[in-house]
Amino acid sequence: MLTLSARPLNRLVVVACWWLSTSALAWQGMVTHVSDGDTVWVQPLQGGEVQKIRLLGLDAPEVCQAWGPQSREALHGVLQGQLVEVQGRYRDTYGRLLANISRQGHDVGAWMVAQGHAWSSGYQRRAGPYDALQLQAQSQHLGLFADGRAVLPRVFRKRFGGCH
Repeated sequence: MLTLSARPLNRLVVVACWWLSTSALAWQGMVTHVSDGDTVWVQPLQGGEVQKIRLLGLDAPEVCQAWGPQSREALHGVLQGQLVEVQGRYRDTYGRLLANISRQGHDVGAWMVAQGHAWSSGYQRRAGPYDALQLQAQSQHLGLFADGRAVLPRVFRKRFGGCH
């Protein structure tokens, strides 16, 4: 069940709402598959092809690394078969739509980081949108922040390559 504490999210929600309202196209869909802790497949309600979506602002462990299966299972438990709102417009080099996803008005990326299932991820040396939530999860030793083997996915890929 997705439950969020409003207090730590206030500033994040204001910034995210402003950013999303000014730069993103929104549509609704049904989550048909969860690949890992930051990638899902969504069938648009208006029809068309299923979209592979990479959640913005976070980086979850690869499924073959420490905390990867737990991260995937957390996202699966929150989103599989659920109606969501997708807000995004750009694609990455893998063809995934880069987007924020919300369910019942709650930012799923914020929840993933707050629960310790992913790291906040910045861009070009800018702070990530969920940095405050990550610090809180780290201080409470939640999820991957309690696992001494957990390393950032980019570090894992550099050392070991992908999971294939």
